[in-house]
Amino acid sequence: MTDPKQPVPQPGLDPEDWAVFRQTAHDLLDAAIDKMTANREGRVWTPFPPEMKAAFARPLPQEGQGEADLAAKLTALLPYGVGNTHPRFFGWVHGSGTPQNLLAEIVAGALNANAGGRDHGAIYVERQVVAWCRELFGFPETASGLLVSGTSLATLIAVKAARDARLDFRSRKEGICGDRLVGYASAEAHACNPRAFDILGLGTDALRLIPVNDAYEMDTAALRAAIRADREAGLTPFLLIGTAGTVNTGSTDPLTELSAIAREENLWFHVDGAFGALARLSPAHAERFRAIEQADSVAFDFHKWLHVNYDAGCVLVREEAHHRHAFSDRPDYLKGTDRGIAAGNPWPVEYGPELSRGFRALKVWSQIAGFGTAKLGEVIARNCDQAAYLSAKVAADPRFDLLAPARLNICCFRYRAGGLDEAALGALNEEIVLRLQESGIAAPSTTRLKGRTAIRINLTNHRTQLSDLDLLLTEIVRVGEDVAAEQESPAT
Repeated sequence: MTDPKQPVPQPGLDPEDWAVFRQTAHDLLDAAIDKMTANREGRVWTPFPPEMKAAFARPLPQEGQGEADLAAKLTALLPYGVGNTHPRFFGWVHGSGTPQNLLAEIVAGALNANAGGRDHGAIYVERQVVAWCRELFGFPETASGLLVSGTSLATLIAVKAARDARLDFRSRKEGICGDRLVGYASAEAHACNPRAFDILGLGTDALRLIPVNDAYEMDTAALRAAIRADREAGLTPFLLIGTAGTVNTGSTDPLTELSAIAREENLWFHVDGAFGALARLSPAHAERFRAIEQADSVAFDFHKWLHVNYDAGCVLVREEAHHRHAFSDRPDYLKGTDRGIAAGNPWPVEYGPELSRGFRALKVWSQIAGFGTAKLGEVIARNCDQAAYLSAKVAADPRFDLLAPARLNICCFRYRAGGLDEAALGALNEEIVLRLQESGIAAPSTTRLKGRTAIRINLTNHRTQLSDLDLLLTEIVRVGEDVAAEQESPAT
């Protein structure tokens, strides 16, 4: 008999029937695994249907849907990703993910841990991942690190640490008014670098974009001249950014020489290793990236060449004191203790801007622990071999122009059609890429190299086979001939 003096328990948000919820969850998991099982099949990219776009453009709901209806709508989303799980997704540096990461995501979702701080399992998993990364890149055991959404945020953290260290950390309170700081990066460097300068109040003009040589690597003579000119103008050089794997061509700046220049000029040496840095896992390519060991900081992504499901990036900083001093601010309500839940110091929030952080370290730990670095390195090496294979086929075929050497895992070329000027040839190759994407056959992208439009083929997919590259070239020729014929005989 219910005690009338006791209040009736109020319902929360848990399922009313756990058995029904369990079956619904199992069905959804089966659908997700079915989708992953078929990742090699069918279209690369499927446009989101108009009726589904409309379904996600409705007013704020007052009443909720039932679990079965909600699960059905979630399942319906499975065919409409960007396509990066398919072996012929070539357009951008997206990792292809692994089914095994589902297991880590399930546990992380069940724990619902805030990895900003305090003493719980997620903190120790992340510390293990950071320790592994220090070992991978040859950083000292005293170096610090933080898992973030990706290299864009990692770069922001590194540049802030570099800025604050140069200004003796007074910039945290006083700002940078009157401090004329300038930094240097390759003209081929990723857009996240000037964006970090913008966000930090330095201004994008303060990042000097140094010309590149014929191999699309930073011209160190031009770099030295730029530093000298800035010092003579009364400016304060503080940062040098070397790129390990440029987004356009996969080229890598001369990191050893850049490190030496940074030491000579008293500059913070940062490496943007968004995807290329992880080539250290491949014995065939590790030597090219050994100089990362000399960097003051490095930013890179797990969700690219390590194939961790999105999103997961990392920043490492050689001097932990500089890293923590740039971000640590512990108000009373975040006070640490030696015992209890508020122990586990220092907290991750002391190394970056986020207090609320998901448990992304678990899927990274799971990927490394589950596959091991040898297997992951083999997959990286295979992609590089595939890029060399594609480059050789393109160079040997008079129907194509190879527009850049395949230094790592990216091949840039164009389909050649006689009698077309540069503008028309560029338009032709743009149209080829669009038709390949829309047909679902393949998903390359385009870029511009020395004023020429290039079809850009990036290989960061553990599912890609040489047969996919053969099919790509066949289809480029077929589509190119169709488009050229249409241009010669326009409809009347």
